[in-house]
Amino acid sequence: MTISDGFPASFYGEPGTLGLLANGISAFLVLLQNFNGARTGIPAQGVEDILAGVHLILIGGVCQLLAGLLSFRKYDHLSGTSFVGYAALWSSYGATRIFLGGSTSLSGNVSLAEDLNATLGSPEWLSPPISQSAIAGLVPYTLLSFILAFCSATVNYIMPFVFGAITGALVFEAVGLVGRWALVVSGVLELLILLFAIYGSVTLLIKGVSQRYALKGFGSPLFNVLLLGTANSSSSQSLGQEKKKNTKYAEPMALGFFCDTVSPFIFAFYCFGYVPSFAVGAVWVSIISGAQLLSSYYSYLRQDCYHATKFGLHCTYWLVKSWEEFVLSVLMDGKVPAGAREAMVGDWFFLAAAMILCLLSLNMDTLELLHNGLFLLLTVSTISQIPLQGYYVFFGVTCSLFTALSFYGTFARLINTIAEKALIFVGPQPVSMDSLLRALSVLRGRAWQQAPTGHTAAELPDTLFYLTNGVAALSAIHASQPNPAFLHLTVPWVLISGAVVQVYVSRLQVQGGRRFGSVIPLLYAAIWATWTWYRFAGPELGISAGSAYGFTAGAIAFLVVNGFLMLAAAYANLVLLTLTTVMEVILVCFLLSTVGRLPYQLEIAMLAIFSIICLYGALASMANCIFSKDLMPTGPPVFKDEKKKKEAAPPLPCPIADSRLTSGLLSISRLLDKNGVCGIPTDTVYALAASCKNPKAIEKIYNIKDRPAEKPICICISSVEQLMAAKPPFSPLLWEFMKNVYPGGISCIVPKGEWLFKLGVGPAYDRVGTKDSIMIRVPDHTVTVHLCDITGPLAITSANPSGEPDSTHHDMVVTRLGHKIQGVLCDGESNEVVASTVVNCLKIDEGTIGILREGCVPAVKVRNIFERVKNSML
Repeated sequence: MTISDGFPASFYGEPGTLGLLANGISAFLVLLQNFNGARTGIPAQGVEDILAGVHLILIGGVCQLLAGLLSFRKYDHLSGTSFVGYAALWSSYGATRIFLGGSTSLSGNVSLAEDLNATLGSPEWLSPPISQSAIAGLVPYTLLSFILAFCSATVNYIMPFVFGAITGALVFEAVGLVGRWALVVSGVLELLILLFAIYGSVTLLIKGVSQRYALKGFGSPLFNVLLLGTANSSSSQSLGQEKKKNTKYAEPMALGFFCDTVSPFIFAFYCFGYVPSFAVGAVWVSIISGAQLLSSYYSYLRQDCYHATKFGLHCTYWLVKSWEEFVLSVLMDGKVPAGAREAMVGDWFFLAAAMILCLLSLNMDTLELLHNGLFLLLTVSTISQIPLQGYYVFFGVTCSLFTALSFYGTFARLINTIAEKALIFVGPQPVSMDSLLRALSVLRGRAWQQAPTGHTAAELPDTLFYLTNGVAALSAIHASQPNPAFLHLTVPWVLISGAVVQVYVSRLQVQGGRRFGSVIPLLYAAIWATWTWYRFAGPELGISAGSAYGFTAGAIAFLVVNGFLMLAAAYANLVLLTLTTVMEVILVCFLLSTVGRLPYQLEIAMLAIFSIICLYGALASMANCIFSKDLMPTGPPVFKDEKKKKEAAPPLPCPIADSRLTSGLLSISRLLDKNGVCGIPTDTVYALAASCKNPKAIEKIYNIKDRPAEKPICICISSVEQLMAAKPPFSPLLWEFMKNVYPGGISCIVPKGEWLFKLGVGPAYDRVGTKDSIMIRVPDHTVTVHLCDITGPLAITSANPSGEPDSTHHDMVVTRLGHKIQGVLCDGESNEVVASTVVNCLKIDEGTIGILREGCVPAVKVRNIFERVKNSML
């Protein structure tokens, strides 16, 4: 490994360094305040609290968020969940400190308080019951921190001490908000957090540079996760839990459940009357909802439509409800005029969306179905038509139940993803996938087996697009003479769902490659934001008749742009065309409202129809995407591009062969024998292959990929037995290690020697590997093994231009490199989305191995295999 390869690897490969340091420094900031308050007897005030809050948000929040994002990218379930969760904790606690400082400054500045009173009606929201609100947030984080400490003990024995100290510190921080004696104990625990975090950071930093654990703590768990239970192999196999998902991103389900634990607990605390104002609570819920949006995003990156939609919907729900309660408890001072709540109908759309989630989770585990069932009960409990005297009791009890199940779900998902087995009970499958598919296929009127496939990750955001628009449209319905209180309540409903979350949906459309598809959600986000500003905020802000003409011009612009989108939707499907058409009528109503001629009955009817279309579109797109079949019709395109149909398919840039056919395998082997370079599938990603009988073909690979000449190429063989026949002088430890990792997604670097000539690499001896070493792959892939048996050893490297992402489908190889190579062996989607893990075995006899590149097989797993093999030979 060169220096140029090593430094980025140590920086990018160990985000835990940044995460642990962020926790340690954040704890140190709080420690200083606690000890100063204990020494002087005077709590921190004013500017000091504000500065501490800002530092907590920047260091504990932003820096740790970055560590969490990198951990998810490294397929590290535990660190990703922990660091993102703690980022939300420190950011929320930092915001609380800012509130404390702001309220102290306000109490000392009478003139400022009077000015705010004159402007906002009451400055009470700047000095809410902060202590109670902070306790409401600290309690669920304390419970979750305990879970993280316990789960981390199955991975290493540094993070349990860090997270355990955080658990204790949070307990005494919560007590310290009502009794300052506890802050001294909290300060001692925060000092321990700092010390443990520094040690852990140094350990990971040295490991990132030296590629080995020089200090103790990581690489060895406190106890084996398998001690928690024995997986039911039959049930876990049927649920798809035994097989690791082929992706380079960690599973975000535990993070989603984590967020669903914090938000409802804060609401339950408020509903039972422990907090009279929801000002600080709205901030805590908003921050943790941002973390939940990240869980939705990483679900999308894993091509998981269900969880991307579920967590996106939950995030929208908590954001909307938190800011609704902020309006009610702060801006309206808890006084709800008669009829204001009853006029709100947006909750009904959440109820319908929750029913869709319940339906489509019937073929998942029982825990998932129960979680969706409780969310359905949650949406029922917030229906605005429930009498006010029973509303908060019903909502609070439901939030408590939802918190308890989400807490269990966090633990179960985290342990099961760490172990990659169903160790913690999640229940059986209520309904088989075949039964659910047959039931849904009734809506189409033909057997589901005949439904065409083809839904990809690019279609994942469609469901969220329909849901966000549906919530916004149904929430925008109001009477011809709206109550001012209703206008206050409508703002968060329309603005958050229709504008804020929909901007996220637009980003997903771009991420998926549908760059024109991102135009529709982005335009609709602008429409709902403008709608909120003019129709609901406008009367309160006193927008004059003269100012309304600016909105008239904007409405005309929206009409014109949406007209073009209607034309584009006519080439897509009938549901999208109908949706854009109804939106055109809604925009006409909006235009008429700017000139004082609004037909209220028509607008209400169009908004209701729009929300119904969105509901069906959400159900259809989610079902079709989850099952990758056209189960529910979205209607054919009105216009078909006849020109494209008449055009002949362009000629392929190179010959292609089907991996399922023996003739296809033989045709590729002949091309390789004739000095050709071909794209082939492996057990990881697609590779470029050249026969070791043809050194000139190996030289071609460097030109095809623009690969630097100093980077060596590895060889691929069919089995360990083929290697043993060449009789390389390997030690017993190396042989045993290779028998344990082959076949599989691991490449071993071993000493080079004359034995390569017996293996069949003779002519290419100087073209593969380095002067003293060579990297060997034994893929766990039938097609590749058969090809190697026919051709002999192959020189392979990933089938992508140097510096670009790996090719995960044969179409990508044809498109990117087809004009430069002689053929492609087509095998569909690759088994993984990242290449193999590279292990340096040159010093294995000294008792050490090095991980030069972490790929589809986690480095921890490789080291565990090596330690087991080494111990077995002692």
